[in-house]
Amino acid sequence: MAVVTGMRRGELLALRWSNIDFDRRRLQVLHSVDFIAGYGYVEGKPKTAAGKRMISLPEFLIDMLIKHHTQQLERCEAAKNWLDHDLVFPNLSGGYLHPNHMGEKFRKLLREAGLPAIHFHDLRHSAATILLCMGVNVKVIQELLGHSDISITLGVYGHLLPSMQQVVVDTWNGVFGDNGEEGANQE
Repeated sequence: MAVVTGMRRGELLALRWSNIDFDRRRLQVLHSVDFIAGYGYVEGKPKTAAGKRMISLPEFLIDMLIKHHTQQLERCEAAKNWLDHDLVFPNLSGGYLHPNHMGEKFRKLLREAGLPAIHFHDLRHSAATILLCMGVNVKVIQELLGHSDISITLGVYGHLLPSMQQVVVDTWNGVFGDNGEEGANQE
């Protein structure tokens, strides 16, 4: 979910099944949650006003979510102390998953897969980088990430754009059929 949607950790932890429209293949980011030591879980709105957003989901992710939901329903039926909070990524009793626990599980998965250690937030950066490399418009990426201003998106990911200029040159060359021979024949 993180690498495909670019959602923040707190947004994922506050995501509810009722925020997902399986028929239209999209979800709505309405909440974020964090854990504050000595106070507990605090749910609020996303980081910025632009953080409250709609995200379209690819079919493969919808399929994964349906499987996850089915498995979760089976677990909650078997659990004696389950309190249904409608969370997509709950703890073992249906409540908020602690952000640190999520990070520990993520690091463990990386180790088991033989991948280098990265922070969970790096998945958000990976999402943006992959989308840019796929040729997705920067304005669309801004909206997906929930950045309040495109200058934030460009400030963080703008370094990738110059290297993508060669794609533009190659595309123009393809359109006009310039393969380097035409100039040689005219001399």
